[in-house]
Amino acid sequence: MKKVVSLIVVVLMAVAIFAGCTAAPAASDSAAPAASESAAASESADAPAASESAAAGAATDKENKDITIVMVAKHEGITWFDDMRIGVDQFAADTGVNAYQIAPEGGDPAKQLQMVEDLIAQGVDAICVVPNDAQSMIPALDKAREAGIVVISHEGPDILDHVDYDLEAIDNAEQGKLFGENLAKQMDGKGKFASFVGMLTMVPHMEWWQGAVDYLAENYPEIECITPEPYEDKNDNQIAYDKALEVLKATPDIKGFTDSAASGAGIAQALQERGRQDIALVSTAVPSQAGAYIEDGSMDVGLCWRPADAGYVTCEIALKVLKGEEIKDGMAFDKAGYEKVAVDGTAIVANAPIVFTKDNLHDEAVYF
Repeated sequence: MKKVVSLIVVVLMAVAIFAGCTAAPAASDSAAPAASESAAASESADAPAASESAAAGAATDKENKDITIVMVAKHEGITWFDDMRIGVDQFAADTGVNAYQIAPEGGDPAKQLQMVEDLIAQGVDAICVVPNDAQSMIPALDKAREAGIVVISHEGPDILDHVDYDLEAIDNAEQGKLFGENLAKQMDGKGKFASFVGMLTMVPHMEWWQGAVDYLAENYPEIECITPEPYEDKNDNQIAYDKALEVLKATPDIKGFTDSAASGAGIAQALQERGRQDIALVSTAVPSQAGAYIEDGSMDVGLCWRPADAGYVTCEIALKVLKGEEIKDGMAFDKAGYEKVAVDGTAIVANAPIVFTKDNLHDEAVYF
């Protein structure tokens, strides 16, 4: 009987040992799905970040002739953006890329936004945009990048988190100072002035205006801006002309104007017709368009950069991103003033300002 009991005990112990040996792999198998779930969760957590940078990180293997880059400019039919189209067309000719420019009639932000939406639906490779209202365009730009479309803005310093890169042809703070310095010189350091911008939603225009106001307040206390915020002229010469006449009527002792938009010709026309070349005008302008006003003193100083060059380089950046090339601080692009750009995150700042007066209006480096 003792032998039987002993045998039973031995058998039970053997079964227990065997069960213990097989339990370990079972535990290991159970851990595998857990690890897999953890990895999946990690991948899921990283997915949004990967999606946000997908456009910047994916290099295309397309030939240039099969790549489409579209510039969506602010306003159809005005001199500034007609010149930008020259640069975009030149980029297409130089590279073989299908690059072209479109823009809304009247500079309508809603129409511009719809143009971007249409390009997303078409599945173009890159969208370059000079936004009229950058903030309202953010959802569409995010949508484009999620679809793998490269997005490059120009004059969009307030949407850096929603584009692959933003190109500024100039330092906006310095441009504001230039407005202030030149206006103060032309006004002999005293008097009232009025300022125009394209739209209050155009951040660079507002930065130039604010920079000028701040510079004048600090250095020329006898110069006064007549309104707490600038007038809007919608980048339209006719609107600028009409508003300038309103200002002249309401404030006959006005001594100066600035216009951040390329609509200073409208103000100059108003001053010319009223024989008020004694009033200073410092404006963003295209030399070929403003030349007659510069010559007769209806406009004193023009500030700009070459829109064609900015259009060219914006498309050049888009192509480099599409090809997977690194965008880095100090790199050179193919236009004057863009030979050594500053890159900080997604912000690219060049040094391509042009200041023209009667003295240098027809210089080869200035006139276009």
